[in-house]
Amino acid sequence: MTALIDLQIKDGHIAILTLNRPEAMNAMSIALLDELNDHVNTINANSSIRCTIITAAGEKAFCAGADLKERKNMTQDQVVETVNYIGRTITAIENMNMPVIAAINGAAFGGGLELALGCDIRITAAHVKMGLTETSLAIIPGAGGTQRLSRLIGLGKAKRLIFTAKPVASDEALSLGLVEQVTSLEELLEKAIDMAQEIAGNGPVALRQAKMAINKGADTDLNTGLVIEHLCYKETIPTEDRLEGLKAFKEKRKPDYQGK
Repeated sequence: MTALIDLQIKDGHIAILTLNRPEAMNAMSIALLDELNDHVNTINANSSIRCTIITAAGEKAFCAGADLKERKNMTQDQVVETVNYIGRTITAIENMNMPVIAAINGAAFGGGLELALGCDIRITAAHVKMGLTETSLAIIPGAGGTQRLSRLIGLGKAKRLIFTAKPVASDEALSLGLVEQVTSLEELLEKAIDMAQEIAGNGPVALRQAKMAINKGADTDLNTGLVIEHLCYKETIPTEDRLEGLKAFKEKRKPDYQGK
């Protein structure tokens, strides 16, 4: 049976997950979700991985969201549980131990955009359109879209996109703050890898604590966020990596971080 997700490890520190159902616009079937969760658990258990990239095969679609052909034969309870499973999977990606980059190679609608929203950074090819289009199907985003989109781009902009169900092109997505970078399809993975390499060159413990401070702090008030930041900062002080960073700076060389 052909794998629905390909896992590649590059330079020992970068994991590249590729959704591999181009014939189904990389839709999230239950089997694909099972594989994706397995890979997320494997990557999280590998302390040498310092950045993960999620992309997809083909150029038509990053991910079309839920597999509607599979859903057609489900009961209402099964539909609800499947959407919940998609949401849990995206939350697992959001909570990975390292920064996660979405390299959006094609259309990202519904659950596909929700998947990208669960990543820390989004880079998209210039031809891509994306949107939370669920209200046009008489439902709402149910895998985190209403919450993550509004936190990312603001309430008014998120409401416009969700209420109109209208997709946006990559240039508008960039201006909205929905994505962080736009590039050509040919250079998309290269640009994502370049960014991942920059990230992977930094202290692994610091990356993990910075991600935690940002994500946890965003869900609370400023004073509580500052306390969270302080606690995360303290975790970096007793590390060997911190001493290595100071030594490398003094010796004017690139640090060799070990994640310790």
